[in-house]
Amino acid sequence: MKKIIIYGSCYGTTKEYAIELSKKTNIEAMPYQSIKNIDDYDQIIYMGGLYAGGVLGMNKTLNKINSISNKKIIIVTVGLADPIDKQNQNNIRNNIKVQLKKEIFENAKIFHLRGGIDYSKLKFTHKTMMKLLYNAIKKLPKEKQSTEDKAMIETYNQKINFADFSKLDSIINEIE
Repeated sequence: MKKIIIYGSCYGTTKEYAIELSKKTNIEAMPYQSIKNIDDYDQIIYMGGLYAGGVLGMNKTLNKINSISNKKIIIVTVGLADPIDKQNQNNIRNNIKVQLKKEIFENAKIFHLRGGIDYSKLKFTHKTMMKLLYNAIKKLPKEKQSTEDKAMIETYNQKINFADFSKLDSIINEIE
């Protein structure tokens, strides 16, 4: 069985997770931009950072699969939102569902990991988006703020890292 770890990372946390998973499983990891023919692989582990509701590079990569039969797809998202929160999980899953072909989404195993952010390293567009979001959330009455909203207010403009490599164990268990 030919396996690959593919990742989409903008600021590095997803890449760190992918490299660590690669070390633990002896499966090659590469950025999504380097994949030539995804149909060559029987098992595809796609790890992507969450940006504005989307999973970086996922649809460009996984939607190139010609036939899902005999393929095992594992999708791992990496984001700031606490993946234990059911509302966060549902939001992420709904966004993934919109980005992928139905057949791929329905056959994929999906995992969520927590990442990090360093506001000082954000690109101008991401910094602007985060500021707009922060300002909008701050205007909401406290009782209407979600746990994710409250966490953003508390951590805005800081450097935080929630990465936890021990959380890779459940993904390793899913890999054949």
